[in-house]
Amino acid sequence: MPERDLLERGGLEDLDTAAIACFVQSASATDDGREALRESLTRLCLPFAGRLARRYRGRGESFEDIEQVARLGLVKAIDRYDPERGSFTAYAVITISGEIKRHFRDKTWGVHVPRRVQDLSLEVGHATMAMTGTLSRTPSVGEIAERLGVSSAAVLEAQESSAGYSPSSLNAPVGGEGAAEFGDLIGDLDGRLELVDDRVTVADLLLRLPPRERRMLAMRFYGNRTQAQIAADMGVSQMHVSRLLSRALAWLREAMLCDVAPRWQGAESRPDQYPVRVEIQRDGDVVVARVHGEVDRDTAERLRLGLRRAIAQAGGDPVVIDLAGVPLVAAAGIAVLVDAASAAAVAGTPLTLTRAQPCVARVLAVTGLSRLLES
Repeated sequence: MPERDLLERGGLEDLDTAAIACFVQSASATDDGREALRESLTRLCLPFAGRLARRYRGRGESFEDIEQVARLGLVKAIDRYDPERGSFTAYAVITISGEIKRHFRDKTWGVHVPRRVQDLSLEVGHATMAMTGTLSRTPSVGEIAERLGVSSAAVLEAQESSAGYSPSSLNAPVGGEGAAEFGDLIGDLDGRLELVDDRVTVADLLLRLPPRERRMLAMRFYGNRTQAQIAADMGVSQMHVSRLLSRALAWLREAMLCDVAPRWQGAESRPDQYPVRVEIQRDGDVVVARVHGEVDRDTAERLRLGLRRAIAQAGGDPVVIDLAGVPLVAAAGIAVLVDAASAAAVAGTPLTLTRAQPCVARVLAVTGLSRLLES
């Protein structure tokens, strides 16, 4: 066709001149002529599009696909070109490069990544390859950031996001034929799921504990406080805190293994609100001192006075100390019992202990006072 020959006959190698000529001739050409001019200019610019496509080779996409995208960008540049806006070559470079980058951004990423991170990831990869050849080593994050004029954090984000470009398939085989799939090696059973029932049960049991014990458990296991810190905060001895925690944990363990929670033994609040009481009664020739309450540093003196009074009232008759109402004995309480045993020996009064609860009996056994327990 005559319009097509105008481009080919001139032997034009300058793409800007060829594009202007095509634009001028298209103004007076027929529809078929304009199509022929467009086809001729496109064929003339194909090598140019190929050179731009080669810039993006080796980035995880086949060169044939990149070249096809570059040619698509070339066609768009030819169709949209207006000579009044400047050079065709400059406009074509921007259009083709943008089309290629859009292809990488929208068609090749296996995981959705923000556009700015995708673009930066491509720039980081290109800069890394260029700097590796120049420095003969892998460039550092700081060097890449300086070259691109961005922060090191942005470079790290781009490098981490590049893993989403072509993620591995969970169905990919691992090893030889018949081997397990990659997805079989990822993930594990969540052990916390097995603890759901226990957590719910413990939460309900904690509500059945007295406020003081609940507070101690919370401070120890949720607040990560030491026993000394808890003792200072609550105004009791560290030994008393240790015994209260041990008793509460022992009750929780027992309650977890029972269908019906066992009865809680002990005062329901602070010892100063429920002090130790010593009830003295004579049963024939025997004086019985029934002790009620927890014995610690704050209540030991009251117990000492009560036992001394019982020994004095016995007048040499046997004295039996009933510990059934004592859920806990601290070190100060042990000292009081030793004092009572000494006072009874001086007065010539037989002294025995009876009905000690299991936790109190263990303390007596450790301290050597189990010899006073009734068999």
